[in-house]
Amino acid sequence: MSQRLNYAAQSPEFFKKISELSMSLKDSAIEQPIRNLVNIRASQLNGCAFCVDMHIKEAKISGERELRLHHVAIWRESTLFAPRERAALAWTEALTELPAGGIPDELYERVRGQLSEKEVSDLTFSIMTINAWNRISIAFKSVPGSADKLYGLEKSGLN
Repeated sequence: MSQRLNYAAQSPEFFKKISELSMSLKDSAIEQPIRNLVNIRASQLNGCAFCVDMHIKEAKISGERELRLHHVAIWRESTLFAPRERAALAWTEALTELPAGGIPDELYERVRGQLSEKEVSDLTFSIMTINAWNRISIAFKSVPGSADKLYGLEKSGLN
């Protein structure tokens, strides 16, 4: 499998902007472990192999436990996630799959029970951004693992 085109080279100004947004999210009110879970879950839902691969490796490098990485896909049934993480994962699924009737008030209130308004807002921007990356990686068939050296992901020990 090979990538269809190099979108970073074809649209460098847009690639730079989305990369800047991604980098700025590191300073968001949402802690890195939750951002890792969000990136993995949205990427799973969207079927983005490149992003699932990348974000699992990033999470492992950040110290995430391997069993939790396996449990992201079954987070509702797993006992390994705290209420705050569950709220973030539920919000991720709702915003990634966007139900026809919109986001239910009950879900919003449940998420607000765990996260401040600032955190919900920052989390929403994180979800929006990973969904954008998923779409471009899927559209142009980004190859899983192809950017490992560039992003230092070989340190994950997953290859």
